[in-house]
Amino acid sequence: MDHEDVMMGTMNLRRSLSPLHAECEALIWAMKCMKNLQFSNVVFATDCSQLVKMVFSPNKWPAFATHMEEFSRSKTFFPTFKIRHIPRTQNTMADKFAHDARSSPSAKLYVDSLPSVWLSEPVVS
Repeated sequence: MDHEDVMMGTMNLRRSLSPLHAECEALIWAMKCMKNLQFSNVVFATDCSQLVKMVFSPNKWPAFATHMEEFSRSKTFFPTFKIRHIPRTQNTMADKFAHDARSSPSAKLYVDSLPSVWLSEPVVS
C-alpha cells in the first residue's frame, strides 16, 4: 500500500482510577480497533508523554500491571509497534475529540478516517 490512512476515534470510557489509567485504556481500545479493521502497520499517537514512557518500560509502573498485560497481548498483532507523543497544542482535533467525549451525556463511539459532522461544531465550554 502506497498511501497512509489516518484513522481517528473517540469513545467515552467508564470512569478510570486516574487520567493516566484512562489514557492506557484508550490506547488498548485503539489497538483493538485497528486489529478489528486488520490494520497491523500502525503508528499510534498520543498527547500523553507518560503513556509513551509506560509502554517502553512497563515494569517501572507496577500500578498499571493489569493494563500492561492487556497491552502486551494486544501488541502481538502489530509486527512493529510504534507510538509517538504529539503535544496537545499541536493536535487540536484530538483535543476536540476528548472534550466532546467527556461532555457527551450519551455513549459515544467513533472510528473512521474522516472526521464526523460533530467535529465541525464549535466546542462549548
